[in-house]
Amino acid sequence: MVEEVSAGGVVVFGNAILLLRRFNGDWVLPKGRVEKNESSREAAVREVFEESGVRAEIIRYIGMVHYTYKNIKENETVFKTVHWYLMKANSMESVPQKKEGFIEATFVHKDRVKDLVKYEDERKILKKVLKTIDI
Repeated sequence: MVEEVSAGGVVVFGNAILLLRRFNGDWVLPKGRVEKNESSREAAVREVFEESGVRAEIIRYIGMVHYTYKNIKENETVFKTVHWYLMKANSMESVPQKKEGFIEATFVHKDRVKDLVKYEDERKILKKVLKTIDI
C-alpha cells in the first residue's frame, strides 16, 4: 500500500466558504499533496492559491482525515492522510485552475456548503468548523 499526505483549507470570507467545482460537477474543498521539504501548513496555503487563485492565511489547524482509494493507473491502493486548516481570505476573487479539472471556484454561504460538498470526510470537516466558529 502506498501512503500519501495532502493538506487543504476551509477558506472563509465573511459568512461564506470557498468551494471548487470539478468538470464532473462535484463540489470539493481545495487540497493537494504535500511536496518534499514542505510543511502541511505551507502545502495548504499553496494548494488553495494554486487551485482557486485565492490568497488566504491560516487561522488554525482543524484536524486530519484518513481514507483509502484505488489508483487506477498503477492499480494500487493508496492510504491518504489529509491535514485541514481553517483559513481566512482577504477577497472573494477567485479563478479556478482548469488544468487540474476545476471549472468553478466560488464562495458559498455557510448554510449551503454542507449540502453541496461531494465527500463525507469533507462534510465532517465542514461540520466541525461550523460548530466551532461564528461566521
